[in-house]
Amino acid sequence: MSSDIAGSSGLAGRYATALYELAEADKQLDTVAQDLSAISDMVADSDDLSRLIRSPVIARDDQVAAMDAILTEAGVSELTKRFIGVVAQNRRLFALTAMIKQFQGILARRRGELTAEVTTAQALTDAQRQAIEDGLKKAMGTKVAVDARVDEDLLGGLMVKVGSRMIDSTIKTKLQQLRLSMR
Repeated sequence: MSSDIAGSSGLAGRYATALYELAEADKQLDTVAQDLSAISDMVADSDDLSRLIRSPVIARDDQVAAMDAILTEAGVSELTKRFIGVVAQNRRLFALTAMIKQFQGILARRRGELTAEVTTAQALTDAQRQAIEDGLKKAMGTKVAVDARVDEDLLGGLMVKVGSRMIDSTIKTKLQQLRLSMR
């Protein structure tokens, strides 16, 4: 199966493209996307899991076994488990988060969606997330998926990045601008 998916080069892009094509063939795109989102959240929330996927000193078999146990406990689909098993077997777990982002990007492009990275000082409520999605949809003229992140260093406000556009209305940035203007 040859790919016509543009913008998927490099190691992470090749793996993401392969997973996309497998998921599409098995009609499991939504399931795999949910699995990968959950895995991305687990990696972001766990320093131990982050070390497991990034450490070159952990033996291949140990990484494979650990990831299998984690994914079984998380209840991810068999396709996602097999894919991450191959990634671990090939010693490419260090690029897992990049593969997930690439997969999500491919899926969004194929669905005609944009992805917005929204960074806030506190976790967004469902109502806030929906309001941001609605506002971005109106401004961009297409469906926008929100990838929400929390960075407590921002103090307040939010930072929105869609493609190469960025809107930064965080208190941290405003304080930096004020500090520069006072010099």
